[in-house]
Amino acid sequence: QVQLVESGGGLVQAGGSLRLSCAASGRTFKNYHMGWFRQAPGQEREFVAAISRSDGYTRYADSVKGRFTISRDNAKNTVYLQMNSLKQEDTAVYYCAADYLGVTIATMAAEYDYWGQGTQVTVSS
Repeated sequence: QVQLVESGGGLVQAGGSLRLSCAASGRTFKNYHMGWFRQAPGQEREFVAAISRSDGYTRYADSVKGRFTISRDNAKNTVYLQMNSLKQEDTAVYYCAADYLGVTIATMAAEYDYWGQGTQVTVSS
């Protein structure tokens, strides 16, 4: 079992930046692939970014590639999502997720075992 707590969301103007953090507790953090997903009102949860448990391999959704960066600090049991050049369409609740069993990092929400409660990101014009 692992518990995930996101922070860092808020209101930002288009073109601005935010950094989300996800603090993990419980089982050994370094054993998990970590991902970020988001869900806008009336829409399905969608993949944003993920990072592997060991070698730092990352994957991004096309919509955020070049603007968002995922990273992790295993010593602090924390994964980050640096979001730059934010757009109104980035407005959503952002969720952190952990995948224990995956061989490689996944982009489907069903592959993840544990989820945080989410943090709201609102981008204004």
